[in-house]
Amino acid sequence: MRSDYRTRIIASLAEIGRHAWDALVAADADANPFLRYDFLHSLHESGAAAPATGWAPNYLTLWRADQLAGAVPLYAKSHSYGEYVFDWSWAEAYRRHGLAYYPKWLAAVPFSPVGGTRLLAVDDAARARLADALVAHARASGLSSLHVLLAPAAQIELLSQRGLLVRRGVQFHWRNAGYADFDEFLARLLQPKRKKIRAERRKVAEQGVELVRKVGAQITDADWRFFHRCYRATYRAHGSTPYLNLDFFRRIGAAMPAHLLLVVAAREGVPIAAALGVFDDRSLYGRYWGALEHVPCLHFECCYYQMIEFALERRLRVFEGGAQGAHKIARGLDPVPTYSAHWLAHAGMFEAVRHFLAQERDSVAHAIDELNEHRVFRDGHE
Repeated sequence: MRSDYRTRIIASLAEIGRHAWDALVAADADANPFLRYDFLHSLHESGAAAPATGWAPNYLTLWRADQLAGAVPLYAKSHSYGEYVFDWSWAEAYRRHGLAYYPKWLAAVPFSPVGGTRLLAVDDAARARLADALVAHARASGLSSLHVLLAPAAQIELLSQRGLLVRRGVQFHWRNAGYADFDEFLARLLQPKRKKIRAERRKVAEQGVELVRKVGAQITDADWRFFHRCYRATYRAHGSTPYLNLDFFRRIGAAMPAHLLLVVAAREGVPIAAALGVFDDRSLYGRYWGALEHVPCLHFECCYYQMIEFALERRLRVFEGGAQGAHKIARGLDPVPTYSAHWLAHAGMFEAVRHFLAQERDSVAHAIDELNEHRVFRDGHE
């Protein structure tokens, strides 16, 4: 690395400060609200992503003189929860061979299956230096592995050139083709799918459910308390422990309200469900959902149709529907490839994972081809 660059590991973004960090985020075209100081710092300060929960922040930062030129949101992880790019089988293989998989290095946004820059940098030269530094840091650390999740293809290529293995996945995104409103979007769909969506929305209305979309300062503390109650109840109904706490939601509500959308469903004036989205001037990201009672099709209404309507109102280009879920195809979302990069220190395990990824790559490519065959748009329309 050239002498005009230096690296530094930081455990708290407070060591850098909001202004310097967000200036770096603003300089990167592939950044999104999940990389902003307020989102990440809220995760850490609330205790949701902290050493006590298995997320130890070790941000790798790159400096040119006294100016922040690059950074990686990097964590030492003691488990694989909250990542959405699953490596449980790799951890099990290590265990069977008497090897330690944890701790490992993870470059990602905690609990957020959202793509975006992982090599934050002011320019391409700094990004290349940052990639060098990240790989060198992982190799010298003694930890088992490095995983860079859901990064842009160009950044994955930089890491591939430095010896990391590439993993391909799939998510589902809705794309705005300049629709005037929701009805015009529906008109572009095949008739059976258009009919199904209208029937789903009608079922919700027939149950007496009313929907309200709240943005920014419209979201009150009572709304956050209710949303967190829904979020917690839904996680527990699925036998899982919620990752996020009320303090986190209150923090982002206070610090970055202009990026938050809350959809609240109520019946006879009593709230029964809610969904949270995060947005900027380009994209809306569907994130968290919860309900206190079951209403048929209410999940689709809150998490897809209300979100799409909001994206149309704001003229946003993309709505990302979150991880997994081929059922999203039927609701106008399309399969989109995702990319991650992985390095394992153990030579034998590295080769085993290389072989696994080659097989998985073919199956993912085949799955995407099949999913594209089931797209719901009429011929010649998007």
